[in-house]
Amino acid sequence: MTVETEAFGDRAFDTVIVGSITTWEMAPSDASLITFVQEAAEASRRTASICSGAFVLAEAGLLNGRRATMHWAHAASFRARFPDVRMEEDRIFINDGPIWTSAGMTAGIDLVLALIDNDLGPDAAKMIARLLVMHQRRMGGQKQHSALLEMTPKSDRIELVLAYIRQNLRNPLTIEELAAVANLSPRQFSRTFLAETGQSPAKAVEQLRLEAARFMVEQGRHTVNVVAQETGFADRERMRRAFLRSFGVPPEVLRRAARREAVATA
Repeated sequence: MTVETEAFGDRAFDTVIVGSITTWEMAPSDASLITFVQEAAEASRRTASICSGAFVLAEAGLLNGRRATMHWAHAASFRARFPDVRMEEDRIFINDGPIWTSAGMTAGIDLVLALIDNDLGPDAAKMIARLLVMHQRRMGGQKQHSALLEMTPKSDRIELVLAYIRQNLRNPLTIEELAAVANLSPRQFSRTFLAETGQSPAKAVEQLRLEAARFMVEQGRHTVNVVAQETGFADRERMRRAFLRSFGVPPEVLRRAARREAVATA
């Protein structure tokens, strides 16, 4: 394979994106690269990184005192090398002023869609997501670890049940209802679901409800009562107890934190 390159001319770019470096141990960058990134960032409207590309931004001093994220597997070594950066490893991407950072490779797609959304609006971002055949566009505040990914089933019938749960969170989602989707008896379904996902159906339903509810709470477009209804918790207090068990704080605290973050990066 041949990779053809040419020297940059004018360094007054609109957006500079530093890609991921596919190595486990991140060696220090050479001085010419650091100088290039510093000069390009100074002349550009914004600078971004995908995954371990944040190491280069940090070496260039662009992340000092800023919030940043990257793939969880690199977060500990990054934090040790750059203590002045406020590393938040459980985010898809983070925008802090003119600097954007993202987690692993697919999170880079979410970051770029957010840049497009900022420049051209949500319709353009949606169109590009459709062209990329993306099943779901993720917002920056979402966690890197997906509840659905943790429950990867071995059969199509359990995969179908998980899809049904996500699409019908407002339903009671009883064992009988889910067993009917899988075309199994309730007892067979419970055994099969546990064997394939490692969780009981009730636990899986709660995790998917929590994931959806946290996203809606942090987006701030609906009241907490509406979020509780839309995600199947039925009432605010039941959802509050579930948030305390899983996140250690009630929904209102996560909403206030998301609002402060939005104001800080505006």
